[in-house]
Amino acid sequence: MELVIGRIAKSHGVHGELVVEVRTDEPEDRFVVGAVLTARAPRERRTKPLVVRSVREHSGRLLLTVDGVADRTESDALRGWLLVIDSATLTSPDDPDEFYDHELEGMAVRLGDGTDIGTVKEVLHTGAGELLSVKAPDGREILIPFVSAIVTSVTRADGMVVDPPEGLLDL
Repeated sequence: MELVIGRIAKSHGVHGELVVEVRTDEPEDRFVVGAVLTARAPRERRTKPLVVRSVREHSGRLLLTVDGVADRTESDALRGWLLVIDSATLTSPDDPDEFYDHELEGMAVRLGDGTDIGTVKEVLHTGAGELLSVKAPDGREILIPFVSAIVTSVTRADGMVVDPPEGLLDL
């Protein structure tokens, strides 16, 4: 399974630099000179390996230069592509309160009284924070903000307990 570690937001300058929105807690381990990143086209299975030549921080994002991308036209062609890694290469975090997206996907979601809400289908990363896309037993999709005020408990063994505000689970 693939895990997203970044998204190419746009080009920077005229020499092919890529502006990357980081989506990993370990950018210093993932985005290093010499690393081979896998770029995946949005909504497609097409991939392209990118070898990192340089990395620098700029306005809360990373600027990367990669082999084979030498100008603005080539970097613009990668706008929106996701940078992914294979989840099989990862070990679970040592902190019991930290989870990779793939560990949450498929997890059961229930209320504190045990009422089944559904199963986490996907973790959505938005500018406002993370949302859990939960598939309800009746087939509808419920979006639940992944914040401690709502998601009160998460364990690998027991799944997720939520305390939603009034109206969140309504149609």
